[in-house]
Amino acid sequence: MKEANCLNSHIFNNRSRQISFALLIFVGFMLLSGITQAGGGSSVGLDIHIKEGLESQAIWVGLAILFGVYALIIFEWVHRTLAAALGGLLAVLALNYYAIEDTFTLAEVTTMIDWETIGLLLGMMVMVGILSNTGVFEYFAVLSYKKSGGSIWTLVVILCSVTAVLSAFLDNVTTMLLLTPVTIQLAKVLDLKPIPLLISEVLFSNIGGAATMIGDPPNIMIGSGLSSAKIAEAEGGKYADLAQYGVSFNDFIIEMGPGILMCIVPSFMFLKWFYRDEFSGTRIRDIAELEAKYGIKDPAMLKVAGFILALVILNFFLHPITHIAVSWIALVGAVVMLLATDRHEIEEPLHHVEWTTLLFFAGLFVLVHSLQYIGVIAFIGEYVERAIQFFGSDTGDGQTVRLAAAILIVLWVSAIASAFIDNIPYTATMIPIVLQISHNLGDYLLTPLIWALAFGACLGGNGTLIGASANVVTAGMSEDAGYPISFNEFFKAGFPIMIITTFIVSLYMLLVFVVGQNGSATYVKLILIGVTLLSIIGQLARGRSKGKSFSEALVDDEMDGLSELVSDVMSGAAQKLRGEQE
Repeated sequence: MKEANCLNSHIFNNRSRQISFALLIFVGFMLLSGITQAGGGSSVGLDIHIKEGLESQAIWVGLAILFGVYALIIFEWVHRTLAAALGGLLAVLALNYYAIEDTFTLAEVTTMIDWETIGLLLGMMVMVGILSNTGVFEYFAVLSYKKSGGSIWTLVVILCSVTAVLSAFLDNVTTMLLLTPVTIQLAKVLDLKPIPLLISEVLFSNIGGAATMIGDPPNIMIGSGLSSAKIAEAEGGKYADLAQYGVSFNDFIIEMGPGILMCIVPSFMFLKWFYRDEFSGTRIRDIAELEAKYGIKDPAMLKVAGFILALVILNFFLHPITHIAVSWIALVGAVVMLLATDRHEIEEPLHHVEWTTLLFFAGLFVLVHSLQYIGVIAFIGEYVERAIQFFGSDTGDGQTVRLAAAILIVLWVSAIASAFIDNIPYTATMIPIVLQISHNLGDYLLTPLIWALAFGACLGGNGTLIGASANVVTAGMSEDAGYPISFNEFFKAGFPIMIITTFIVSLYMLLVFVVGQNGSATYVKLILIGVTLLSIIGQLARGRSKGKSFSEALVDDEMDGLSELVSDVMSGAAQKLRGEQE
């Protein structure tokens, strides 16, 4: 009893702790009551009807609000969290004005927030805060430096590769929560600019996360919402005939893995070129001195916290079997870790929670879901269906043309839209639209459109700073550490990567689903995997034979060859032009 009283007095002895603890309880309650929108699990939607005759006006007002919010964020006139809050407020006011229903209560507005994502972020931030006190991030920073041998580019390749692999088998938000402190500490030790490193990592977290069902929130949603069982139940069984095309956990690796593999080296090539000044040269440091200075501070706490984190990660992997929401896993892990490490002092770990990031997500979810109720996103979906219907026909060669057009339209619309509208609410909106398109235009479209949506939403998240959850989380942690990432700085690196990877995936999908549509899709994928691996091996072999390191051979050798090829083509074209003039 005395111990309990002591615990209570320590938890509730100042206002910040009360607010933090109350938020943990509140998020847990919202998840328990099923009020989620995008992160899996059940959802509670509002039955909203727009006033007759004002539908078009409501859509245009919604678009104006959306573009206005993004203008505030892009030009950094106000902090992005304030911009999202303002946009959410204006969108709710517009919805109140145009809806037939009475003014919405605060409880109804909270149904627009994806509490699955908020719970996951809050739980992981608490655990990362506890782990940061053990010195483990500094230890991994020194270890990464040792593996790089002092080469900055080699260090980038190591960090990005680790990020991509962890993002595929964990999830990219959690991965960036764990690796961002490591990267910032490493940059301080080596006197490097941390922002290029962080941007490179988060780009690869979105690329790697696209390869599996649990790697990226849009994939989690697609795997849940477009499984055979969910398709059969959708809209009272309206799409039951499409249930046979539902996707499973293994389908993501089989269908998306090869396409993602094809994107790895081109992405490294672009980063090496774009950050050629920041990622060149070496940094020589005394490793023994670094190990002594940045060792593990609290081994006992690390063992306990590490064991709990390992159990949390294990349960993330078991999600397809247990179906326990990842947010619950993270929140329970956070509470257990708080109790197991220092149950009388929670101020320090809660200090590491990025409250501005959580508020940004809340505002963005309210904004986008309000626009969804207004009809803005359905408006986009209608035009996507019309565009697909414009190409080809339902039979013969026309069907093949329509299939190719549908893949490219959904892929590129998803990529570009996800870059400017957070890919979580966008994916939630597009899932029923994909079912609608396949039901109206042909069931043969469903499987390719599922993967076009998944590729577009995941890779499109690289387009802007607010395109994916991992981007926002990384930016929030970086800003808190004193290194703010601007919208434009991220855009300059992220948008070209989004274009490059989406173009590569476009070729992959056309070859697999159009060329290989008559039963040869598996052979096409195997051939593409083989060609990709052989080209990487050959490229590395050529580079190594010239005395280059593994990381340099991975990109520079190919870039040199590409430069020579472009030079030869331009020279030949110039000679031909001179010959014609003569």
